[in-house]
Amino acid sequence: MSLLKDLHENVRIALAEDLGTGDVTADLIDPQTPGAAYVVLKQNAIVCGQPWFDESFGQINPKIEIDWLVPEGTQHSAQTIVCHLRGPARDLLSGERTALNFLQLLSGTATTTLQYATLLKGTRTKILDTRKTIPGLRLAQKYAVRMGGGQNHRLGLYDQVLIKENHIVAAGSIGAAVAQARHRHPDLKIEVETENMHEFQEALASEADIIMLDNFNLDDMRHAVTLNAGRKTLEASGNVTLETLGRIAETGVDFISSGALTKDLHAIDYSMRFET
Repeated sequence: MSLLKDLHENVRIALAEDLGTGDVTADLIDPQTPGAAYVVLKQNAIVCGQPWFDESFGQINPKIEIDWLVPEGTQHSAQTIVCHLRGPARDLLSGERTALNFLQLLSGTATTTLQYATLLKGTRTKILDTRKTIPGLRLAQKYAVRMGGGQNHRLGLYDQVLIKENHIVAAGSIGAAVAQARHRHPDLKIEVETENMHEFQEALASEADIIMLDNFNLDDMRHAVTLNAGRKTLEASGNVTLETLGRIAETGVDFISSGALTKDLHAIDYSMRFET
């Protein structure tokens, strides 16, 4: 699935939320008045979200011209001018906040992801996102995670089986839950969340493809890696911070997943300024 699939609808909803029945302040400007503006990055960050930025102005007036000076997904320093815009001044003003909101959010997600990915360089471990995303903007944030050097976990409840504690209780055991999942969804990856070594060993004996080590201590993670011996993909989750990331990776797990990439938002500051 393309992570741009929801782009048009994301922007349509955001513009409707902001414009409502019309921009009563921009109405003060004659619709024929031309405008020129530029957008400046206010802090060091990855620039991410250009497709949503372009779509925001495109839905208001497709004749607005946007000239990007930096490529999508690249890192730049504060005070970098990232693009120039030309078009009716009224339309530039009406689209400004929605376009910048997408840019600041997605740049923030990408920049946070880069921090995690950078700390994993030189290891075999990759950083994964989760489903802890802003409602309605999941694909957009997962796009930003990729721009920051991370990888996507499942997109939703439909593209990968993830068997958790309550599923196991309802099914009777890890083995029974995995067997049922394999029967019902033979083409999907199956992951099992485990919380201790006993559950890990049961998952290891099952037909699961991936085993999540949820809140395991480092010694148990190392033991799990040894017992696994490369048979299944191992994902560590829980208590993941920039400070603990390196120690978790040293255990030899394949992936580390963290909700912080998408839920602990640190929007990047941008400003659009009219040229005089």
